[in-house]
Amino acid sequence: MCIVAANFKMHKTRSETKKYIDELKKMDFKDVKVTVFPPFTAFIEDELIGAQNAYPAVNGAYTGEIGLEQLNEFNIKKILIGHSERRHILGESQEFIAKKFDFYKKNNFEIFYCVGEPLEVRKNGLKAVIEYIKSQFIGIDLNYDKLIIAYEPVWAIGTGVSAKLEEIKETHAEIRKFTSRPIIYGGSVKLNNIKEILSIENVDGVLVGSASLDVNVFKEMIKIAKDIK
Repeated sequence: MCIVAANFKMHKTRSETKKYIDELKKMDFKDVKVTVFPPFTAFIEDELIGAQNAYPAVNGAYTGEIGLEQLNEFNIKKILIGHSERRHILGESQEFIAKKFDFYKKNNFEIFYCVGEPLEVRKNGLKAVIEYIKSQFIGIDLNYDKLIIAYEPVWAIGTGVSAKLEEIKETHAEIRKFTSRPIIYGGSVKLNNIKEILSIENVDGVLVGSASLDVNVFKEMIKIAKDIK
């Protein structure tokens, strides 16, 4: 089954998200697994919805955070963990990310776990990239049966520049040595490159950022995934 996920980041209101989901569900996903990650304030109760982030606690004195209690209110059981923007902009350490992973694993969440290297590491070659990614696997159960790994090179996120097909192929092949769980690609996935990306061996789907904000574009991406996979 192919996985096609949308990460809205800090975009869309609740009413916009509901309209988006209503439009999205007019189509038959067939063998494509679809997930949408809206901002917290745009949560609606729907099986397609996942959380971009949450604190590893049921509730508590964690200003500005949400926890299991808030996710349960919307019956949300999917979460993004380890996104590079959480790591590099908001300073989340691997230790904290692993703690978050363990908490939501124990609560039976489907976890989209993000890994990826900055440009200075990529410039040093594949071996350096894999060593960097291995450091992002510390404390992570790579055999968890609800794990989906998202490879997102940091230098390709939001830049409009996707990794070269050969770079995606060789990196996914190396990650495959660590786990049998699905591996999806994220990083400037667009209508004009999704077909080629999904055709690569060991690419089990895509995590789409800005291109997913237009529901009609995202629906076209799902159609392409249906045809390929």
